Amino acid sequence: MGKNQLQNHFLTGFLAGLLLPVIVFVFIYLFSGDGLSLKEYALSIARKNVLTHIVSLSVLSNLVIFLLFNRFDKLRSSRGVVGITLLWALTVLAIKLL
Repeated sequence: MGKNQLQNHFLTGFLAGLLLPVIVFVFIYLFSGDGLSLKEYALSIARKNVLTHIVSLSVLSNLVIFLLFNRFDKLRSSRGVVGITLLWALTVLAIKLL
C-alpha cells in the first residue's frame, strides 16, 4: 500500500475523526479547567449537564478534516470521518437519554 493510498483510506479518516475531537476536548479542558484534574473536570461538566454540549463542540472539529479530505479528493478518508461522526452523534444521543 503506497503512501497516497494510506492517506486515502477509510481507517485514516476514522482515526482522524476519533482523535481530533479528543484533542479539542483537551484544549477546552486546558482553557476552562480552572485547575481541576481531568477527572474532576469531566465530573463537573457532567453535573452541570453540559457534557453533551462539550462533546458536540469537540466533534464539530471533524467538519474541518472532512472538508480538507474532500478538498484533496480523499473520498475514502472522508467516509471514515462521516462514519465516526455518526458514532459520536449516537454517543451524544445516548448520553442525553441517560
